[in-house]
Amino acid sequence: MDGSDASPPTVRTNSIDARIEFSFKGETYAFSSTLDLDRLLAQHDNFSALYSILAKEHGIDTYSYLYEVMQETEIEFENAQGLASEFISDGIFDQQAFTANWQDNRTAALLQPIATRELGIADLNQHPKLKAALLQAFNLGRRT
Repeated sequence: MDGSDASPPTVRTNSIDARIEFSFKGETYAFSSTLDLDRLLAQHDNFSALYSILAKEHGIDTYSYLYEVMQETEIEFENAQGLASEFISDGIFDQQAFTANWQDNRTAALLQPIATRELGIADLNQHPKLKAALLQAFNLGRRT
């Protein structure tokens, strides 16, 4: 096989199904949405907007008592795809760990061309200590 029949690598998108169920004024509400985690984090940098995103998708005013009750209810997660599947267990999604890993991967993608150009390293993943040092330097630079 000469590789000419090889298909391009599949890009794994990160998504997860979020479900929330709660009662307000004697009525039960159950909402679910499939979240594009790449888009969510690119726009918001963390999961703080998750309740407002779910509310808007389901026509709930974020200035209502219904929304306040919704925020008091824990969101359940399932059907994680891509990298997200590594951060879910028994319906609990480790949002902080996923976010940190997602941001590191995004930063590493930005650093890879520099490592290639300046150090001749084609794949930073093959040099985990160097990758970790570059990520730490990048994050230190962002904080100052």
